[in-house]
Amino acid sequence: MTAARRPGRRPGVSETRTEILAAARRMFAEKGFDGASIRGIAREAQVDPALVHHYFDSKESIFVEAMKLPLDPAVVIPFVAGGPREQAAERLVRTILSITATEEAREPMLALIRSAITNEQALAMVRPFLVQAVLARLAEALQIPLLRMELAFAQLFGALAARYVLRLEPLASADLDELAEQLIPAVAHHLRPEPPAAP
Repeated sequence: MTAARRPGRRPGVSETRTEILAAARRMFAEKGFDGASIRGIAREAQVDPALVHHYFDSKESIFVEAMKLPLDPAVVIPFVAGGPREQAAERLVRTILSITATEEAREPMLALIRSAITNEQALAMVRPFLVQAVLARLAEALQIPLLRMELAFAQLFGALAARYVLRLEPLASADLDELAEQLIPAVAHHLRPEPPAAP
């Protein structure tokens, strides 16, 4: 039986990173996204918290990689919010459709969502990450209420569920460009800028 490794000891880049991700999966499963912390993940992996920060920018980035999600808020949010405001809905819709276009990319995300629908523990992982790390930040970047951001997400989520889970036809076999053209106006309605306050 080998002795427990002391915190901070680094057996190698690949092995250490793998151990941190394994520890993160356990912590997210046990405590949810909200309850897990960098310090707790480091303690579980038996490494110094600074070492976790060395490999990962934030708790969100650990979650994305640990759960094998294709959507990284650190990439998607600046892209969606960074261009012309009137094209934000198109950037969001086309990004999500392209990310989920391949089975390899979308399956981990769909598997996590299926689990969240039927399992409270999985829901505790997914909901805070989705609301805090993705939707709230997008809403803030676009300067719209969170409710409208969640409604825009609901449009996309419903379409993806009908296309890839329920496999409704002709939606399931629709061309991505055709699907984008139909979804963009609905999403744009929710992402419209807030009217200026009355003087």
